[in-house]
Amino acid sequence: MQLTVLYDDRCPMCRAFSTWLARQPLLVALNQVPAGSETARHRFPGLDHDRTLVEITVVSDGGEVWEGAHAWVMCLWATAAHRGHAELLARPGRLPMARAAAHVAAGIRSVTTDPGRRTDAGACTDACCAPGGVS
Repeated sequence: MQLTVLYDDRCPMCRAFSTWLARQPLLVALNQVPAGSETARHRFPGLDHDRTLVEITVVSDGGEVWEGAHAWVMCLWATAAHRGHAELLARPGRLPMARAAAHVAAGIRSVTTDPGRRTDAGACTDACCAPGGVS
């Protein structure tokens, strides 16, 4: 199995997470691709690429897609050191904690990303900017 992480390479928080993830010993191969890039559009033509710029997205080599809290959990699940945490967070009773962590991270992202560098999709519309939004 291989997972592809689509992250916003213009976002300081996303770049920091990408760097952190690249340094982790992995149990599952991870391929990190800038969201909205030509590579992403070519590899995943069926995705909403504007949405991948505001919502972290993970795609498996089998075609499964995870967004938001589920995508964060999948990133942790791929690492040797954090798989146990991911399995705990993936449980229905604990997924709200993963969702909350994703909201906090996305909230930080929304204040650290230069609004002038956002996509044509406009301001962030995912859970980071709209509590209770889809993740």
